[in-house]
Amino acid sequence: MPSTRLYAKARVSGQQRGKRNVRTNTNLVQIEGVANAEEARFYEGKRVAYVYTAQKAIGGSKVRIIWGKVTRPHGKSGMVRAQFRRNLPPKAFGHTVRIMLYPSNTIQVLRGSVARA
Repeated sequence: MPSTRLYAKARVSGQQRGKRNVRTNTNLVQIEGVANAEEARFYEGKRVAYVYTAQKAIGGSKVRIIWGKVTRPHGKSGMVRAQFRRNLPPKAFGHTVRIMLYPSNTIQVLRGSVARA
């Protein structure tokens, strides 16, 4: 039986930056299988989870999660911007994150069309 995961894989590229300034609260994320800005728009508002392990166990688990959300596309190559509750550590650059396929934007569109009718 094939596994069905409820998230898309993505990779943290780094932080949003200009020539001199770095915006540490905004990270750039490349989603697997997304090649342009139109496809990246689907992921707007979706939750992002950076899952890592720590040395000290809390509550019997060494697994930690930093949650965030996709805010908008970045450029035309399918990259997106994501903001996390706590800024990601530089160790996370190049690592994998999970983009959860919720909340669903299609339900919001349907609710909006039903409300107008």
